[in-house]
Amino acid sequence: MSVELNHRISGQGEPLILLHGLFGSLENLGGVARRLEDTWQIHALDQRNHGSSPHTDDMDYPAMAADVVAYLDTQGIDKAVVLGHSMGGKVAMQVALSYPQRVKAIIVADIAPVTYEPRHDAVLEGMKSLDLRGVKSRSDADARLAEYVEIAGVRQFLLKNLERIPADEQTQDDTVYRWRLNLPVIDASYRSLAAAPQGDGPYEGPVLFIKGADSAYIQEKHQGTIRGLFPNAELNIIEGTGHWLHAEKAETFASLCRRFLQQ
Repeated sequence: MSVELNHRISGQGEPLILLHGLFGSLENLGGVARRLEDTWQIHALDQRNHGSSPHTDDMDYPAMAADVVAYLDTQGIDKAVVLGHSMGGKVAMQVALSYPQRVKAIIVADIAPVTYEPRHDAVLEGMKSLDLRGVKSRSDADARLAEYVEIAGVRQFLLKNLERIPADEQTQDDTVYRWRLNLPVIDASYRSLAAAPQGDGPYEGPVLFIKGADSAYIQEKHQGTIRGLFPNAELNIIEGTGHWLHAEKAETFASLCRRFLQQ
């Protein structure tokens, strides 16, 4: 069953849906939105169990794709371009495979339509192990999470999900912070999120894959699967970037998107 997604709309023009990655929120693609909203109406979405969207007990790509289509219905949008990063890229691919009539084109940032081996075990273990009853500040949380996640930038990204509990909702156990995302369900659903989008395809519309040159998420061995599902796909590579290509080289990323969208 679909849920009503939290969203932010900006700009004017044809609709462009933005979908963030795992552990993220609609703010993650804010730089893309600002650079494209001059000619596109940007619809940035919080996906289920993330950001300010509803928490659910189930989480897989068919369900998340249905959420996006329900959002299109609510907004009166017949067809849209869908841009997704990482997990959001898989959702974009699932929307195209399951609802091709609703998709004008898709842009997939640094992810392939394949099943990946687990890559977030330490992150999940660290977030689950963080005893929020003893956390009095974000620096407290950062220090404790550092035992599991070495890279400071990754910790800062994860801790954007930590929100202060309003005073009238705090209980006597002295807990000040809580996770905004639905950590138990994300953890339980991780294998589904690592899996490939479902559907035999192909989606015949235009598709742009953008890869970070230093990232291993899109590999040469994935090209056959990509071509089988998305025969009209093209691939662009941004040098000097990793998985966070849309933030590391925002102008280059937005320029590639704009050129593709103007075709």
